[in-house]
Amino acid sequence: MTAVPVAIGRRTTTPAPAPERGDGRLVDTHGRVHRDLRISLTDRCSLRCTYCMPEQGNEWLARTSILSTDEIEEVAQVAASLGIRTFRLTGGEPLLRADIVDVVRRISRIEGPDGPVEVAMTTNGITLAKKLPELIDAGLSRLNISIDTIDRQKFADLTRRDRLDDVLEGIAAAAASELRPLKLNAVAMRGVNDDELVDLVQFAMDVGAQLRFIEQMPLDSGHTWDRASMVTREEILESLGARWRLDPVPGRGGAPAEKWRIDGGPHEVGVIASVTAPFCGACDRLRLTADGQFRNCLFSNSEYDLGAVLRESAASSPAERAEAIAALLRSCVHGKLPGHAIDDPSFLQPARGMNAIGG
Repeated sequence: MTAVPVAIGRRTTTPAPAPERGDGRLVDTHGRVHRDLRISLTDRCSLRCTYCMPEQGNEWLARTSILSTDEIEEVAQVAASLGIRTFRLTGGEPLLRADIVDVVRRISRIEGPDGPVEVAMTTNGITLAKKLPELIDAGLSRLNISIDTIDRQKFADLTRRDRLDDVLEGIAAAAASELRPLKLNAVAMRGVNDDELVDLVQFAMDVGAQLRFIEQMPLDSGHTWDRASMVTREEILESLGARWRLDPVPGRGGAPAEKWRIDGGPHEVGVIASVTAPFCGACDRLRLTADGQFRNCLFSNSEYDLGAVLRESAASSPAERAEAIAALLRSCVHGKLPGHAIDDPSFLQPARGMNAIGG
């Protein structure tokens, strides 16, 4: 079976077959070893953030196209055997998936060559307080919660939903749990929350969490991203530096966030500067969309159709299906470019929005 990438918005070619490696690890042509798979469970969300999707008129993925729990578990087992250590469940909003606890339980019991895998989740936190005990019992080990503002009116304007209290309740439940490190994600936006950067960091410190600011990326479904409205890494650091002493934390590795220790510690703040300070050279992440498309970069315009592989191998033995999935993963990794080239004049924004790709 030949793995063929599906072109999304730009011409692409079929990559050469990926070379077999003796240890079976997922290593691309630039020497990057891949250890992280982000699995989107749905493209639906309980919020309508202005930088992500319109309030109405969204075209959702057909429910029949969404990967089943059995399929997600099957793919995770193969990925783990190839060296994937961390599975991050995303969306849309992953807590909207009715079987979310079962998904966590099934993945968390998988073991790879280096032992048990880790299951993390990124959520908007709206129903987290209610579901968190079951998720922890099922094996959830890490949590990121998105919160761009702690101002009630701003939150309602930005998300088009008056749900700040629910998010704060979810954060409080997570802060009271044993899940550490607890991370809060905030997209920094000019004229929206750039006057709250210090307040957001202080809020995170007060609840025992680490705030991570994210540069706004060209991933909105309406393709209205404007670099001028993006608050840059340097601007974020300048704003925080006026309030605290920031000392760089060494040993970033493949992590997306640069970190700084605040006033000598113990608190830290992170910045994910995908646009102005890309970290592609150390990227170890792959993505799987809710409808079964592997992506080797958040900004890629090519996808590798897992659904077709699963359908074509439906009557095959479990071992043959596993090898077909592994072959697609290897091809996806082999086709990974050295970087996303947002600053290149030829850059084209992905056709899918962030909610459809998976955070």
